Amino acid sequence: MSPPRAGLIGGALAIGKNLLGLLLCRLELAALELSEVRAAVLKMAVLFGLGLITAAFALACWTGLVVVLAWDSLGWKILAIVAAFFTVATLALVWYARAMIEQGKLSLPATMAELRTDRDALL
Repeated sequence: MSPPRAGLIGGALAIGKNLLGLLLCRLELAALELSEVRAAVLKMAVLFGLGLITAAFALACWTGLVVVLAWDSLGWKILAIVAAFFTVATLALVWYARAMIEQGKLSLPATMAELRTDRDALL
């Protein structure tokens, strides 16, 4: 074994070695987490898709039932009421989604904070 180098070059090599080790550690951690959740994410995507399809069919059936039951008393006006209801519901969902985006809820705050901590520790 060779003795450790002292001075500027030795310090720079040690910093470079530690930086490379930190980078590899973060990459290994990310790869491990991604491999663990890949199957779960796929299952969730399939379940979400199936849930969305069944919810759409249920909504269509219930809407059709309301229109059929109310047609004798309201006539064509029931179609306008149902359309207005779904328009208001859609606008409320869009408003809620925009509020979430403006609040930064999709920006991965914990991951970004950890990366900032790593950056500050290296500088």
